Amino acid sequence: MLSRLVRPISYHLLQRITQFPIPQQRYTTTSFRVLYSTLSICDDFPKKLKKFERKPLVTCINELKRRGREKRKERQKVGEIVLPSPENGLLVQKLVPIAKEIFAARSELLSSLSRLVKYIAIYSCSICGEVHVGDPPHQIRTCNVRGSLSSKEHSWVKGGIEHILPLVESFHLYDRIGRAVSHNEMLQVDRIPAIVELCIQAGVDIPEYLTRRRTFPVYCVAGRIIDFEKRFPKEISLDKDIDELGFPYKKKRLDEDTDSMEMHCDDIQAVAIRGMKAWKKMCSGASKLMEKYAVQTCGYCPEVQVGPKGHRVRNCQAYKHQMRDGQHAWQEATINDFVPPVYVYHIQDQQPNQPLVNELKRYYGMLPAVVELFSQAGAPVEKNYAHTMRVDVVVPDMDEEKLVV
Repeated sequence: MLSRLVRPISYHLLQRITQFPIPQQRYTTTSFRVLYSTLSICDDFPKKLKKFERKPLVTCINELKRRGREKRKERQKVGEIVLPSPENGLLVQKLVPIAKEIFAARSELLSSLSRLVKYIAIYSCSICGEVHVGDPPHQIRTCNVRGSLSSKEHSWVKGGIEHILPLVESFHLYDRIGRAVSHNEMLQVDRIPAIVELCIQAGVDIPEYLTRRRTFPVYCVAGRIIDFEKRFPKEISLDKDIDELGFPYKKKRLDEDTDSMEMHCDDIQAVAIRGMKAWKKMCSGASKLMEKYAVQTCGYCPEVQVGPKGHRVRNCQAYKHQMRDGQHAWQEATINDFVPPVYVYHIQDQQPNQPLVNELKRYYGMLPAVVELFSQAGAPVEKNYAHTMRVDVVVPDMDEEKLVV
């Protein structure tokens, strides 16, 4: 396409374009040949899966088949198979401090979020559930679900922490290598935040939730797990703490109210910086734990189970759940399944009281809602989010948008 001759343009847009002086012939003024482009090297936006699409596998299907063949061959052998930690029931001692740091970082993150939501508005669409951080909410017409308006405009309502940091729960297991939770036991077993369950299995002791700490490893002979250790220690009462099925009685849920963890700090930027560090520590630490401690997720719904195998509760209502009798299609989970990032629109140097418009949506970047909240409060954003922030794209004005080719 032929380039255009453009005379007056704004200064901030002129800094990001390539200028080519044209030799003067009969003109007394100097013109510039300006090349505009909407292509960006940072177009790695998160893709929303359709209802019939399955989550991508962490390990390729051929590798999973190869591992399955090896396990079947090992089961035919009568000899003992040495299991590494934590598959043998013992803790990985070098990961215990990391688990404690994650548990403390989660508490600090919730405290920071509860403080910042009082100063920065959070909006959620009552129809499609899209989230926007900041005031006023954007005017981008992306509400395209059943029951939405014909104009595809969002119906914004006030949101909270649960919209920018969704709660992912998992069944609490007393014995992580024991049997899975059945469908009839779904109401008898506690459901706690999955990040807390991962920390408990990795070495964090919480009095409200009992867990089994082995001193001797289990043995695997011909594919069967053999345990010579007592199932319940002496300090645990089978009548008060453990039911007849072997699961701990339901305890009072963890107090998610963050009033007791409220920060005594009036500097909002300092709170945002501490919250950003806690978010990074929690995500990076959880990724390290998931390399050793298995976490399962359903391939079609957001269900997560911390442990070597998924539960047998038939509560999946996703694509073709009738063919699976409501059971989940378990596969290896990723950090995005464990701590789901809710992406929102992001723009650098946004003008106050100026909403994002639909005509310029291709120039906007995206960030996780938690990171966007801390960014608007004054915390610096790390470089690993540059692929979605679109830092190499300048958002033009409405009268300049027609000059883009």
